[in-house]
Amino acid sequence: MREKTIIRTSVIGILANLLLAGFKAAVGLFTHSVAIVMDAVNNLSDALSSVITIIGTRLAAKAPDRKHPLGHGRTEYLTAAIISIIVLYAGVTALIESVKKILHPVTPDYGPAALIIVAVAVAVKLLLGRYVKSVGRKVNSDALVNSGEDARLDAVISFTTLVAAGIYLLFHISLEAWLGAVIAAFIIKSGVDMLRETISRILGERVDSDLARAIKETVVSFPDVYGAYDLILHSYGPERLVGSVHIEVPDYYTADQLDHLQRDIFAKVYQEHGVGLVAAARAYDRVRDLVTAHEHVLQLHGFHYHEEEKELQFDVVLSFDAPDREALYREIVEEVQAAFPDHKVIVALDADISD
Repeated sequence: MREKTIIRTSVIGILANLLLAGFKAAVGLFTHSVAIVMDAVNNLSDALSSVITIIGTRLAAKAPDRKHPLGHGRTEYLTAAIISIIVLYAGVTALIESVKKILHPVTPDYGPAALIIVAVAVAVKLLLGRYVKSVGRKVNSDALVNSGEDARLDAVISFTTLVAAGIYLLFHISLEAWLGAVIAAFIIKSGVDMLRETISRILGERVDSDLARAIKETVVSFPDVYGAYDLILHSYGPERLVGSVHIEVPDYYTADQLDHLQRDIFAKVYQEHGVGLVAAARAYDRVRDLVTAHEHVLQLHGFHYHEEEKELQFDVVLSFDAPDREALYREIVEEVQAAFPDHKVIVALDADISD
């Protein structure tokens, strides 16, 4: 549903921009107006942005594969970055053309038809920009939000053309090139801001405080969970968050009890917040299978998995019935270390003190 919404919105943007580009190019060439021709070029860049959004959305929706087990959702961030670069390029190009017109001015020919078309373009681009941007925010698509902002900037450019035309017709003063330079600088700033925000998402931003608080509240809502700490979330696309959280539970919990608890926590957090706490869960499942495969293992608890620091630690309780508890302990450590060769494995041997 989300993918179809983004594609449908992008197609509407493509059609609107192609129609506006054709009209503006014809009028701009006929009236010798660099601003109107510049508007036409910007409309083509908007259409290209919509095409890139469609391609990026389709690529991001590809199913996970062996090389990308968590999907291709981050492609959307790259798409948003490309659109930001297009906006930035359009601003630089507009500034260069405006400077040329300032150095070598050409008297514009503003006719009624040209002004009507530009006025219509302002209205269309404002409506299109607002629509695309609102849909982008609704479906959490940076690419659509950036495309909508680009459309809004085009409307501003077209509006300044009308202002320049009014000043010229009333006072015979041509300010088109100067206004174009000011707006071009504004576009460049917007492009830089959009690119900076997108790169920040790619690098990885701090977990949203409201979401973090809500997830921790969900985790500690289970009766035997005394605390939730060190929440880490990794974004694999706007609609896919994967993370881990450390929980504090009674030390008498068996591996089986802990297994059931973490599965229940995973299901509830995913259902309520759309976040998959799988990193630590997968590590725990793997360690549990290795450790509990030994006959004389009574309990595994105090499990901590630090993905960023590449550290794994837990406590294991071995029965006194084991022929050689020390040998069994060393065997467990070696097996877990072999399963996690790039991690520092710390295993504490606990005594079976009481039932």
